[in-house]
Amino acid sequence: MTKRSEAKYKIDRRMGQNIWGRPKSPVNRREYGPGQHGQRRKGKLSDFGVQLRAKQKLKGYYANISERQFHGIYVDAGRLKGDTGENLIGLLERRLDTVVYRAKFVSTMFAARQFINHGHIKVNGRKVNISSYKLKVGDVIEVKESSKQLIPVLEAIQLAERDVPDFLEVDHNKMTAKFTRIPGLSDVPFPVQMEPHLIVEFYSR
Repeated sequence: MTKRSEAKYKIDRRMGQNIWGRPKSPVNRREYGPGQHGQRRKGKLSDFGVQLRAKQKLKGYYANISERQFHGIYVDAGRLKGDTGENLIGLLERRLDTVVYRAKFVSTMFAARQFINHGHIKVNGRKVNISSYKLKVGDVIEVKESSKQLIPVLEAIQLAERDVPDFLEVDHNKMTAKFTRIPGLSDVPFPVQMEPHLIVEFYSR
């Protein structure tokens, strides 16, 4: 098992939730946390604990973004007009790795990051290998011609466990996706409840 797979399983177990909605998640079999003390009864979390858990869950969902990078996105969200929590989700959904995952060109968020880093993706006709690249409305991403027949890509397209959200226009025959609008929290197909308002509270302490 790769370290990336282990990381996904550990995040699910630590959160006690199947945060990506994957059929093979260990939480489907046992909901307690990892390690020898995982089955101990959970105590009630403090307000700080609840806020921290919300932050860890959202960070974990987006391929376990580093704390420094995640906090930077939060700061950017606070500078935008409107609700900071909604803006945070919008910025996370504008990341290139997120859109590659949403378009079903890969099977996991972790795979999306690797896929981009290896040079398989173009944005508006130009190769981009930075997974945190921020897309604008109207941008078109595509799988590089020589990568369109890769088995992991063809398998990901067939995955029945998730659908392409309506803020993307995806053509799986051409392997292209157009980012049509910036989504809000209610537009994003999270398999579990995400609570960005608790993250705002966490950073506002």
